[in-house]
Amino acid sequence: MVAVIVGGSTWFAIKLQLYAADPVLSVAYRFGIAAVILLTYCLWRGISLRFSLKHHTNIALQGVFLFSINYLLFYMSEEWLTSGLVAVVFSSVLFMNIINEAWLLGTFPGPIVVIGGLVGMVGIGTVFWPEIIGLQGTRNTFIGLILAVLGTFSTSLGMITSARNQARGLPVIQTNALGMLYGAVLMVALALVIGRSFRVYPSASYIGSLLYLALFGSVIGFGAFLTLLGRIGPGRAAYAALLVPVIALLISWVFEGYEWNWFTALGIFLIVSGNVIALRPRREAVV
Repeated sequence: MVAVIVGGSTWFAIKLQLYAADPVLSVAYRFGIAAVILLTYCLWRGISLRFSLKHHTNIALQGVFLFSINYLLFYMSEEWLTSGLVAVVFSSVLFMNIINEAWLLGTFPGPIVVIGGLVGMVGIGTVFWPEIIGLQGTRNTFIGLILAVLGTFSTSLGMITSARNQARGLPVIQTNALGMLYGAVLMVALALVIGRSFRVYPSASYIGSLLYLALFGSVIGFGAFLTLLGRIGPGRAAYAALLVPVIALLISWVFEGYEWNWFTALGIFLIVSGNVIALRPRREAVV
């Protein structure tokens, strides 16, 4: 429940981050602050941060996919889409996890899972149908959609990496702390390479949303979700994505003026239905 509530609210908080600073730097600041909080906690509690070079490589990979590149793409997508619509695209992480589990972990889904995935993808298409047929959308809408899809795919790879790290005995708190640090450093390096300005135009909304995203969205939210992921696996852990777009769209409706319509309602219904179908417990065969 913590992961759902926090996850649903972070998308609008990201919207408040735009234009006050370059997205690359906003992502760096967010995960840099989160890393400092977690590293300070580890030092205070005497939690070891010593890992082998191989483990650091795996942790860095988690940081690249889950704490940097994916959120840069999400921040950029919200320049073109409402935060609620980006959250709707993010709900497809369930189906991407199923595909990536099969590809990377050799865990193959059954036909019911495939059917559920197809229903969910139809649901996402239904939500965006007004944009697809050109009633409301522009070229920028499709740019935002592509960025959100790429960000979701990166998130899925990050979740799979986290699951593998936990399966190898790497603890969540330390891997999150170091992964977020690696992600922040990568974003700073990227900003330097492409010549982005480090200037920030601070405001109460920017500072408030930055601290909220760092503490609640990153430290608490990721801690809760990745712990769940390690226990029940990437596919079923992504069940938390069920309610995230609903919460995000409600917030977007209140604060961004997002207009609900029949396409939205039907699309959300299909997304939820697809997730429910895909995650139905398998019945054991009767002998």
